[in-house]
Amino acid sequence: MIFLGCLLAFGIALAPRVVIILAWIFSSRWDLVWGGQFLVPLLGLVFLPFTLIMYTISWQPVVGVQGWDWLWVGLGFLLDIMKWAQIYNNRKGVPGYPGGTDFRYASDVAYQADLPPTTPPPPPAAD
Repeated sequence: MIFLGCLLAFGIALAPRVVIILAWIFSSRWDLVWGGQFLVPLLGLVFLPFTLIMYTISWQPVVGVQGWDWLWVGLGFLLDIMKWAQIYNNRKGVPGYPGGTDFRYASDVAYQADLPPTTPPPPPAAD
């Protein structure tokens, strides 16, 4: 049983949207948690997959999510924010991307530092 939990955690970390789609199709818990709603889980699937997973796991049949269970939902939200921040940061490093910077790798700078300094060509002669 522990192996199944570890496999589930690995699947959530590797591909959370795939796990959500599989839960949506095959899990009977999905209908209990979301009560037939379509829009909220769909938005969670697109924008906040870790938050959606944590909410679905933390939800209890009679009381819903309460007390310290919100800590897990908050952790999922934090993971989603970190994921979106990493996507934004990676896009800034793409050469030619609007708003990005001219990103150079440390290996390129070190390689160019080993080259001897070049002198500019002499100006053309005036006739």
